[in-house]
Amino acid sequence: MSAAPGALVARRVEELAAEQLPAYLYDLPALRTHAAAVRAALPARVELYYAAKANPEPALLAALRPYVDGYEVSSGGESAHVRAAVPGAPTAFGGPGKTPAEIAAGLAAGVHRWHVESVHELRQLAAAGETVDILLRANLPVAEGGLAGVALAMGGRPSPFGMDPAGVEECLRLLDSPGFTRLRLRGIHAHLASGLDAAGQLALTERIVEYTAGLGLAEANVGGGMAVDYADPGRRFDWTAFGTGLEKLLDGRPGLRLRIEPGRSLTAYCGWYATEVLDLKHSHGEDFAVVRGGTHHLRTPATRGHSQPCAVLPREDWPHPWRRPTAAGPLVTLSGQLCTPKDVLAARVPAAGLRAGDRVVFAMAGAYAWNISHHEFLMHPRPGFHVLDGP
Repeated sequence: MSAAPGALVARRVEELAAEQLPAYLYDLPALRTHAAAVRAALPARVELYYAAKANPEPALLAALRPYVDGYEVSSGGESAHVRAAVPGAPTAFGGPGKTPAEIAAGLAAGVHRWHVESVHELRQLAAAGETVDILLRANLPVAEGGLAGVALAMGGRPSPFGMDPAGVEECLRLLDSPGFTRLRLRGIHAHLASGLDAAGQLALTERIVEYTAGLGLAEANVGGGMAVDYADPGRRFDWTAFGTGLEKLLDGRPGLRLRIEPGRSLTAYCGWYATEVLDLKHSHGEDFAVVRGGTHHLRTPATRGHSQPCAVLPREDWPHPWRRPTAAGPLVTLSGQLCTPKDVLAARVPAAGLRAGDRVVFAMAGAYAWNISHHEFLMHPRPGFHVLDGP
């Protein structure tokens, strides 16, 4: 297996009683080290916002505060949550369907930037009568094949996110008319795709910057989407190459403010989902380990169609008088407790000798994990949550 936890996480997993599993563990020292490295790789003129949707755990939001310039939120609930966790931190409010109540609450909270998704949304903000700073979210066309193979595309094709250039032009006309003077247009937001490597991100960034500059605007927010490789946890997004490319891009544009909003690529690596093997079964030539919990706690592998990287922590104690169920072969599929064949956390992974009672720790569970999962299906107990902060 791969992705063995560090000593801090492994020690806490060993200390937990079986009844305390499954459990999420968040390694704050690892998060701080990674966030500091990301910040150091970026030019000073690049603002770093954390996309709170990736993981809104208050301890993680607070740990990131020294390294980020603000937080991107996509709902009224996220906005209120972030304000409570990191009071006074700047926020940018995105999302394709802002309700009147969310807009009113965001205005009262002093949102730093509004990402305007449509002409209708622009009119709603204008009608509120408040002075606010806005970015127009643009769904820009990209070259044919430019987003081929990306994990998730939000633009460059028909999409509910943002506006085609024609919609942006209509917003520009409205902003020059009476009734819209309190909306201060700062720039363009264009988060087009997720799952891009550094070269792909730089290509899209250049496209967005050119479009922004062509409109005579001074801010470009290129979103997040930096690739995270679940098949190879040691292969991370090349922040150094990305930062170097951004530096070159900014050299010829002294008046440009550039902002990025990564989420998954900041927090995925600090989170772990720990559980224990309840049973081993040999079925039609294959071994299956049934673990406590499942994809209703950690939905990422089901939604993305991958095996979550994991490691076995053997346990030698076996309290029963009968033979301990043990894997017969070298490969084991790790499934959860749900009554569906889709409840698979990792398929046919190397785990020779895996036994009931052994513990399994799933890596890269710090983003889009618990907070996107269907918690109530079958009404199993919720996992515990442990924030680890120490040597």
